[in-house]
Formats: sequence, C-alpha cells, structure tokens
Amino acid sequence: MRFQRWLQVAKNQIALAVGLLIAVAYVWYWLGGLVVVMQGLLLVASVLGVAPILMQAYQALKVKVVSIDLLVTIAVIGAFVVGEYNESAIVTFLFLFGSYLEQRTLKKTRESIRSLSEMAPQTAQVVADDGTVTAVDVDDVAIGDHVLVKAGGQVPVDGTVITGSAFVNEASITGEAQLVKKEVGASVYSGAIVDNGTLTVVANQVGDDTTFAQIVELVEEAQDSKSPAEKFIDRFATYYTPAVLVLALVVGLITRDFKLAITILVLGCPGALVIGAPVSIVAGIGNGAKNGVLIKGGEVVNTMAGIDTMVFDKTGTLTKGETAVAQVVNYAADEATVLKLAAAVEKQSDHPLALAVVSYAQQQGLAALPIVAHIETLKGLGVKAQVGEQLVRIGRAQLLTDAGIIINKQQRAVIEASQRAGQSTVLVAINQTLALIIGIADTVKPEVKAALARLRKAGVKNLVMLTGDNEQTAAAIAREVGITEFHANLLPAEKVDYLKRYQAKGQKVAFIGDGINDSPSLALADIGIAMGSGTDVAIETSDIVLMQSTLSEVVYADYLTKATARNTVQNIVIAVGTVALLLLGLILGYVQMASGMLVHEISILVVILNAMRLIRFKVR
Repeated sequence: MRFQRWLQVAKNQIALAVGLLIAVAYVWYWLGGLVVVMQGLLLVASVLGVAPILMQAYQALKVKVVSIDLLVTIAVIGAFVVGEYNESAIVTFLFLFGSYLEQRTLKKTRESIRSLSEMAPQTAQVVADDGTVTAVDVDDVAIGDHVLVKAGGQVPVDGTVITGSAFVNEASITGEAQLVKKEVGASVYSGAIVDNGTLTVVANQVGDDTTFAQIVELVEEAQDSKSPAEKFIDRFATYYTPAVLVLALVVGLITRDFKLAITILVLGCPGALVIGAPVSIVAGIGNGAKNGVLIKGGEVVNTMAGIDTMVFDKTGTLTKGETAVAQVVNYAADEATVLKLAAAVEKQSDHPLALAVVSYAQQQGLAALPIVAHIETLKGLGVKAQVGEQLVRIGRAQLLTDAGIIINKQQRAVIEASQRAGQSTVLVAINQTLALIIGIADTVKPEVKAALARLRKAGVKNLVMLTGDNEQTAAAIAREVGITEFHANLLPAEKVDYLKRYQAKGQKVAFIGDGINDSPSLALADIGIAMGSGTDVAIETSDIVLMQSTLSEVVYADYLTKATARNTVQNIVIAVGTVALLLLGLILGYVQMASGMLVHEISILVVILNAMRLIRFKVR
C-alpha cells in the first residue's frame, strides 16, 4: 500500500527519471558506446516508467474498469517481449509526460475557481457594546453582531451599514471592479473590499449563509456536474477501451504481427477524447464565475447554448426595481393610520413594490409601525394580514374583488389613469373597504434595449415579457425596450402555462426573473436565470445566477455557453480525428508505436490548450 502511494506521488519524478535515462541511452549510442548498454538503460527506463501505469491499470481493474492505462501497460509489456526497448521506454515516458501536462493545465483551468475560495475573508473586527473592538475568526461572528471594516479590509459578513461611509469594491461578488459608494442603510456583502473610508456593519448573514460562501459552493458543485457530452464520452469510453483491446487481439491473431497489435493498443488510447469535454466545461464555468455569472454545471452549459426563446419577468429584471411611490389617493378617514398598517404588512416582503410602500411611509415620518400578527402571501395577487383588529389586504384589484370588496367607477378611473401613466397600482383595503390607491413608478434598466438587440443577433429568436402588472404599464415598458410579445395581468401559474406552450412548440426556453413568485417559472423553464439581487428561493431554483443583476450578464451567459459548447465539439473532433488519422497512418505504414504515442500526447495538449482559451474569453 505504501509503495502504491509512493508511485502515485512520485509519478512526475519517475517521468523525469525515465526521460533522463532515455537521453543518456541515446547519447551513449551516438558516442559509439556498446548497444547492450543502451538497451539496458532503455529496459530500466521501461520498467521504471511502466510501474505507475501498471498500478493505475490494476486499481481500475479492481473496480471493473478497462482503462487507458491497461492498454499502455499491455503494449509496453508486448514491446518488452519483442525486444523493442526503445519503443517501450519512449511510450512510457510520453504517457507519463502527457499525464503531467494534463495535471498542470487542468490545475490552471481550476485556478480561477479555487481563487474564489482563497478570497474569502478569514477574520472580523467585532465591536462590543462598550465600543471595544476584538479580532475574531469569521466563523465566530453571529447574526446581529456589529462589525468594523476599515480601508483595505474585507467585509466578513452580509449586512447593513449602520455608521460610516466608504467606497467598496464588490468584484468578488459581481465580477465588476467599479467602486460603489456605501452609506448608512446600504447592503454590503462578504468578500467585498473597502477601498477608502470606514464602515460599521450589522451582520444579517454569516458563515456559510453569506452570498460569497454560496457563490463558492455553487461553483464547486458546478464543477462536478457533467454535461451531456461528458456523460456520452464516459459511456463511449466504457465500451471503446475494451473494443480497442479486442481489435488488437483480433489483428494480432489474424496477421501474426505482434508489434502491429501492440501499436494498435497505443494508438487507440482515447486520452484526448476523455479529457476534451471536462476541461472545456471547467474553463467555461470558471470564466463565468470570475465575471459574475454562476453556471450550475456542465448540463446547464449545453442547454443554455441551445436556447432560442427568452422570457423575462418585468419588475427587477427589465426594470430597475428601484420603485418609488408616485401618487397616493386616499379614501380613508385617516390616511396616516392606513399607511402605517400598509407599511407594517409590506415590511414583511422584499418585493420592489412593497419596498416602495415602506420607503414612502418612512419619508412621511411613520417610523413606529404596528405589529403584524399573521400574514398570508397570495401569489400573483398580493398579501392578506391581520394587524391588531384590522384585516389588511394589499395588492391587485382582483385580490379585493375576490374578497367581495367593491371598487366603484370613480376608483376604477383613478386606477386606469395611473396605469396609463406607466405606474403599477397597489390597492390597500382595510377590512372590507378600499382605503388607498398607490401608484408606483419604476424605470427601465439602461442596458436593457442594447442587451436584447445583442441576444437577437446571437440567435435568440423569441424575446417575451410576462408580468403580473397591468396591460398599460406592460405595454409602455415593452415599447421602450423593443419587445413585441408581452402578456400582462398574469398570476404565477399563468406564467408557467405560457412557458409550457412555448415548450410544446419545441422551443428551448430560458426564463429570467428575481422574485419568489418567479420560482415556479424558473424551475419549469429549460434554463432558469435568477438575478443575484433576487430572493433566496429564486436563486436556489435557478440554473444560472447573475451577480450584477443586469441583462448584460444574460448576454455574457449566452455568448459564453455557446463558446463553451463550440469548444467542447472542437475538442471531440480533434480527439476522434487524431485517433482515426493515426490508425490510417498505421495501416499505410507511416506511423510507429513511439511516433504514434507522441502524436497522441500532442493531441491531448492541443485539446487542453484549446479549452484554456475559454479562461480568457470576453464578449466583444
């Protein structure tokens, strides 16, 4: 057992020793030395070199796998038998050297992913109640702790700024190295670096629950998730390697040419084929992680590359989600009391419209809010809550009418006027009476129109907007961004129905959203894409997470996955083409065992270098 471990650990050193022995043998021969000494050196090189290969073949056979190592081992032993010590030595050296190159280059493709883990903060400066500051391990920080972060320091938790202001670099989270100003009330994320200024942050998420820790976990899981191409190659290699063994045996028996048979074993090794797809996928996922696009595995890469229909939620996806109350029409005796009740209920939600109501209440000086005893979310309609003795309903008109609350003609006219102005309307009812009509305005993200144009250019044929908002607001947004197909007044279940219709037509559908009400659509779509600013449920349900929450990242994800899929196909073609050409060259008498192994190892290096181009991939 100890010897086996030593062979694995010392494999690179063995390759170096074998190479030196071969070099010494040929130099000795060229200097006119005895051939028997040269042959002896080559024999020692062969025995030394085949040892780790034989051990790997044996380990594979123990789990009933016929590996490439077995083919090479049999070929080398065969070369011993026929006295081709130069062939056996060179084949073992090239195989070991090729393995070394694979390790080195694969390690490099994973460095961008591993560097994420190394960027994680290790310590935190916790501020006690008496003002003293103590350095503690980041794992010892608790939710609610106050953490001091000075210039040059890393934010160790997800939290909210309670004192100070600073410019912060969030590249480790968003992939964007621009400085962002953070002041009291702003959210900050673990892994961000304070460029200048000082912040005191109250911890909202700590340890493995921080955004940065979740990014690392997602990317690490993605590395182990195989694409359809990888799964096919795994199945193919399972049958291909034994087939090469049988072919060599049959050729040997028919032709009685033992050297030809063992040469087939060497040339038939599917090394480049086995490694070609995984290295492309790892490089592509690593590139995405560096640029704020988290892709959850190889299967997602291939599916995303074939998407022809993209369906967008409106609020927070096409629009900024930075909503603000534009108008309030009051029908209650005491507007402030109703607004307090509404803000207390909406404070329980992170929907952009809810945040706008809470913010407006704070602007009106209504800070002390009543306690919400019970709240029920009605997906796509709004919320119903018990606040003291009052039953509060907040949401769409349908929520109220379903409860038997009357909306008169004059009130409906107010709602329609608000919607024509491009506002989203939120109705507040207390018990069985409409109390407030709130018009909330949102603005389109600046990059949306250009991003949609690039997606069309990249081959996405259908761009659709689905929204629970009203028809007039939806039409105004669609016109502004250049989307021709949109559907409004939809419940979450109705959005799912639209996705099913597109899929029934044979379309490959990606859904892009950010809210909890988007999670059914994110789960059903062929590819679910969640904005990183969205809810935990949306992010968990999705296949791709966009850390900057911009449509430019959707473009990046589309271009990157297409490039990765192309790269995978290129590597498969290179691998299969190399084996085919080598076997043809063998039949025609142009290829020998050693030269064939050299070409084989070069093909492995070529597919790895081809895949590594993805590490530097950028959307132009």
